[in-house]
Amino acid sequence: MNLLQDKSAVVIGATSGVGLATVKHLVSEGVSVVAVARGREGLSALSARFDGAVRTVQADATDATTAERLLREFDPQFVVLAAGVRPQMGTIDKFSWEAFSSPWNADTKAAFHLLKAVLALPLRAGGTVAIVSSGAAIAGSPLSGGYAGAKRMQWLMAQYAQEVSDSKKLGIRFLAVVPRQLIVDTEIGTTAATNYGATQGLSAAEFLKRRWNVPLDADTVGAAIVSGLRGDIADGVTAIAVTGEGIEPLE
Repeated sequence: MNLLQDKSAVVIGATSGVGLATVKHLVSEGVSVVAVARGREGLSALSARFDGAVRTVQADATDATTAERLLREFDPQFVVLAAGVRPQMGTIDKFSWEAFSSPWNADTKAAFHLLKAVLALPLRAGGTVAIVSSGAAIAGSPLSGGYAGAKRMQWLMAQYAQEVSDSKKLGIRFLAVVPRQLIVDTEIGTTAATNYGATQGLSAAEFLKRRWNVPLDADTVGAAIVSGLRGDIADGVTAIAVTGEGIEPLE
């Protein structure tokens, strides 16, 4: 029995990396998908890839009105936030405050507006919201400015939102998805591997190979997200770690 068949989802940050992989998995499960991104060109390519089967919306997730508009217009059962900026790389002494805080003003801000809208409307009971965080939220990331803190805050906000949903008996589930490895063949993953590898005299490929036995790709993360939407993750778990070897719950 396919539990996702004929359900509906909004995927924000849908045109590349984890967002695109999530769209692919959802479509294969028979989910009606609305793909959201800022770039028109990427949305056009996505629409062509799925032969028009995926609806597209050009919007900025950091705009305070975007999330509420999407929820009211499409009334989805599922929402996935995979959008985020590519952080500037460098040691802390090389940053301006504006560059250091850019992940907070993008990733964290988008999550804040989405979670607030989901709770205020609210999303229909039985719905699930997945927020894509990062392993930097666990281990830190000394070469990416405020990125680690911004991704940790996304994780914490998913927990906070779950507490509100539970206290108000809204019946909405919130899940932070935390890739614990750099994701290969993505812009952020390649940039990070290049910079961290350089500190050890290694190429990006050598750094990734030495650091993790089993690589993690966007497709694996997308599959983990869909698993969470399907309800495969135990009740009460508000965060999961994803590696090349599988999924595990996080405290």
